[in-house]
Amino acid sequence: METSSLPDEIAQGGEPEMEEIKGTYRDHVGGKKSKYSATRRLLLKGKLLRKAEALLIVEQTTKAAEREAKLKENCPPLKLSGLTVEDLQALLKTMHKQIDVLDEDRYDHEVKVAKNENEIQVLTHKVRELKGTKRPNLKRVKKTGDLVLSGAKLPAKSDFKVALKTVKKDEEKKEEVTDWRKNVEAMSGMDGRKKMFTAAQ
Repeated sequence: METSSLPDEIAQGGEPEMEEIKGTYRDHVGGKKSKYSATRRLLLKGKLLRKAEALLIVEQTTKAAEREAKLKENCPPLKLSGLTVEDLQALLKTMHKQIDVLDEDRYDHEVKVAKNENEIQVLTHKVRELKGTKRPNLKRVKKTGDLVLSGAKLPAKSDFKVALKTVKKDEEKKEEVTDWRKNVEAMSGMDGRKKMFTAAQ
């Protein structure tokens, strides 16, 4: 690979300028002819990835060092040699007090985190409501001109109810409703009771 076509800083092992990389991206996205060849772009991408990896390693080591320093500050090494029973009991009491204080701090932090997460959920819900529901992309159904003009529907799926047998219900014979005032005179007396008895049989 020729290094003469590359910028001086890359040829010397330095990192490329960000403006230069943004320009190549703009040219690539814009559809214009790129002024960098494919090999050169690949080289720039490799250098960026290596730089990002180095930065990530540095960040991880600094986080680990900070954690160790915090642990040493909060949990100093114990010196138990030559202590009497009373001294050990006093040490345990102080350690229990420290544990209680740390537990209260942990609880306070958990409450704050839960409150913040709840606020985030409420805000995201409000943002979604402001945007509105997104309509799904509907597929267009092609209809021929004959179907549109005749108003006929597309062939639908056969309904399962059509295949069922029809059952005729036997209608119960209803008694004719007559005027009760005419019936009262006919059914009064012993003759009327006799008629009712014979009608029931």
